[in-house]
Amino acid sequence: MANNTKNIIEMQNVGIRYDKGPEILSDINLSLPKGSFHFLTGQSGAGKTSLLSLMYLKQKPSRGQLSVFGHNINFTDRDQMAVLRRQIGVVFQDFHLIEHLSAFDNVALPLRVAGMNEYEIKKRVTELLTWVELDSHMNKKTSTLSGGEKQRIAIARAVINRPDLLLADE
Repeated sequence: MANNTKNIIEMQNVGIRYDKGPEILSDINLSLPKGSFHFLTGQSGAGKTSLLSLMYLKQKPSRGQLSVFGHNINFTDRDQMAVLRRQIGVVFQDFHLIEHLSAFDNVALPLRVAGMNEYEIKKRVTELLTWVELDSHMNKKTSTLSGGEKQRIAIARAVINRPDLLLADE
């Protein structure tokens, strides 16, 4: 697959299976251009979450070629995968928040993992929590927040690194 930076994601004849089971998805051909906006719809169990897991590099395809940001994932080493993952923001269906941490610390987590200094973290997280109208809840543990508030925390965490690709599962 060519290193084409116009497309954020390209899939050619991609298939995915778990362990030795049957293919969940097969012969997926897809190109998502930079700057585009898409919805993925389908019945429950149709493989939407499995397709998204390929896009956010949780797993590699069982067959076919997957390119993300021009990098063929089939030939990408672990370190480069980590770099690519930092360019992707994900809002998970069940949020994947760390319930014993505060809203602030959940949003700050990707910045801390990336090694950003605490002054910049405080500035960026406070700004983003204000944007999602949760600045008054920043010190509350996420376990005490409503479903809608948790969703906004998950969105803030997904965009805090200013990703080149944002994926949301329902």
